[in-house]
Amino acid sequence: MTVPRFGSLKGDRAFRRLRRARSGKGRLLSVRWRPLREPEVRVGIVVSKKVGKAVVRNRVKRRLREILRRTHLPPAELMVVARPEAAEASYEELARDLYRALKKSGLLSG
Repeated sequence: MTVPRFGSLKGDRAFRRLRRARSGKGRLLSVRWRPLREPEVRVGIVVSKKVGKAVVRNRVKRRLREILRRTHLPPAELMVVARPEAAEASYEELARDLYRALKKSGLLSG
C-alpha cells in the first residue's frame, strides 16, 4: 500500500461537498470526511474569528496541520473545524480531541 499524498482542500465546492459527509465531534473541534479513490488526503482546516485573533488562529491551524501530517490517514477529503475552546488547548489536548473525533466519525479504527 502506498502512503497517501497530503494535499489541501481548495475552493468552495470542495467544502460544500463535505456538508453531507460523515462527521465526528470532539470538545475542541469537529471533523467531516468522505473517501477518495486517489491515494491522497486533502485537508481543509477552518478556524473562525470566534477562536481568536490572527496569531491564535494561525497557531491552532499550524498545530492541527502537524497533528494530521503525523497521523496515518486513509485516502479521504477531510475538513477540520476548530471551536473557540481550541484557542487555549495545548498540542496534546488538540491531538487527543482530533483522534477522538476521527474515531467517532469512522475514519480511524481502533
